Amino acid sequence: MLTISAISAFSDNYIWCLADTDTGKALIVDPGQAKPVQDYLAAKGLKLDTILVTHHHPDHVGGIKTLVQDNPGCRVTGPAESPFKGSTNTVHPGDEVVWGGVTFEVMGVPGHTLDHIAYFTDAKIDGRPALFCGDTLFVIGCGRLFEGTPSQMLESLRSIRELPGETAIYCAHEYTLSNLRFARSWLPNDSKLEAFERECKEKRQAGEPTVPSVLEKEKQLNPFLRWDDPMVVSAAKRYCSEQGLASDSDSAIFAAIRHGKDNF
Repeated sequence: MLTISAISAFSDNYIWCLADTDTGKALIVDPGQAKPVQDYLAAKGLKLDTILVTHHHPDHVGGIKTLVQDNPGCRVTGPAESPFKGSTNTVHPGDEVVWGGVTFEVMGVPGHTLDHIAYFTDAKIDGRPALFCGDTLFVIGCGRLFEGTPSQMLESLRSIRELPGETAIYCAHEYTLSNLRFARSWLPNDSKLEAFERECKEKRQAGEPTVPSVLEKEKQLNPFLRWDDPMVVSAAKRYCSEQGLASDSDSAIFAAIRHGKDNF
């Protein structure tokens, strides 16, 4: 039986732990800190044997060296073309990663960083296919473009948008309420966004995470997946007119949304 849990790290990171309760083995995604993982594994009696890395930023890889020292033979899977050199099993987009009975497809999703990859499985984890997407897609948001271009990020998000709608989106940060504040400022008359904001505020007030999200809901609500939605296009064109930005393509519309969020 597979279980999945969020391990909190830093101020707003989520490190994901996929556990096989039959074997006691654990897979960890993006361990930016070692101690929260060590504490969780000890509390649950789990043995770490695999780490998945989405990209090279320190808040995603900072705990790996210590975890590997504590767990000799632990496999570290990460992008082949990456500034992070701690992977023992490097992968490229299109490769597969097998862990127990779960097969992950490696997706290339550059934009936030150039080495960024994501891991998708259609095996049911907590009842749904799962995507571990690091900092590419957030609940009602997407990653800031530190290395890639708007066109690259658009194509990365397009590939995610084409996954099954029931896919659970396991991103790496609790940015939801700030993302909603921006989305609501752009789309103040979107009643579905308003209702979702109330739902997320209730979760956070109860100390619950807003992650994972579900792709179908993100496609309906997340402005960064709605670059061709007339409501979002209209808002983006108004913004482009004010800012002197182009608005003549999907890429330009997406770039405008990202520019708006960066300067919100």
